[in-house]
Amino acid sequence: MSGKARAAEIHRVTRETDVLARLNLDGSGHAEIDTGIGFFDHMLHHVAHHGLFDLTVKASGDLHIDAHHTVEDVAIALGQALDCALGDRAGIVRMADAWVTMDEALAQVIVDLSGRPYAVFSGEFAGPSVGGLSVSLIPHVLESLAAHGRMNLHTRILYGRDDHHKAEAIFKALGRALDIATAIDPRRLGVPSTKGVL
Repeated sequence: MSGKARAAEIHRVTRETDVLARLNLDGSGHAEIDTGIGFFDHMLHHVAHHGLFDLTVKASGDLHIDAHHTVEDVAIALGQALDCALGDRAGIVRMADAWVTMDEALAQVIVDLSGRPYAVFSGEFAGPSVGGLSVSLIPHVLESLAAHGRMNLHTRILYGRDDHHKAEAIFKALGRALDIATAIDPRRLGVPSTKGVL
């Protein structure tokens, strides 16, 4: 693995949104996030902090309609930034999982940076929204991230009562799992696949 920076910047502009995402995989957990959706910002801060990623997200969108387009396009941009920052994925650990508790809630996130996009979400929320964010958007974020980050991403809420705690456990676990999976294994000289390519 060369000493090249594992970082990327994506600027995604549509008729509905304008999203700038910067990601440094070898950061310190510094985050500057403003999507106009406070609870979503809070969750992305957890990904950066617990993944030790430097993450900047600046987004504006048609929030007068709802949060869907903004949340989706931020997740797309973050997935693209992750894919770009990983390059050919040589030397990475590739597969990882993380379990995170948040008081009474427990969540697990499993990732495989395989180059093959697939997402599975298992879990339930008690209400229709949390912090003003529709809970239906949480699995959608994970699906969009998996598709554009070209990874397998499986997420489970095992139990919990409070929807805020469930969501927070998910995004903390996402940061932890991605931190481990994107790490460089000094014993791994090439791409971590028997195929020789990811």
